[in-house]
Amino acid sequence: QVQLVESGGGLVQAGDSLRLSCAASVPTLTSYTLAWFRQAPGKEREFVASTARIVLSTFYASSVKDRFRISRDDARNAVILQMHDLTPDDAAVYYCAARRGGNSGAEDDYEYWGRGTQVTVSS
Repeated sequence: QVQLVESGGGLVQAGDSLRLSCAASVPTLTSYTLAWFRQAPGKEREFVASTARIVLSTFYASSVKDRFRISRDDARNAVILQMHDLTPDDAAVYYCAARRGGNSGAEDDYEYWGRGTQVTVSS
């Protein structure tokens, strides 16, 4: 069982940057694909970014690919989401997810989920 705990959310202004972190309870994350999803009020949860180690690859949603960066901190068993130039459309609960196996942007492919961290962006 993998436990994931997100941190770093908060209230920022449009144009600001924010760094989210997700810590995992396993000895190593090297065999896991790690991802961030988000869910805004009244909307379905959507894919944001993912990174795999087995075949090194990184995916981004088109709405964030020029502003967000996902990275792994294997020494700390963590995955980071660095977000820049935030807009009110980025406001959501951000969830960290993990799966054994290859990269995927599909929510149903992920076995393990954190409880989320709230990101609020004021205009």
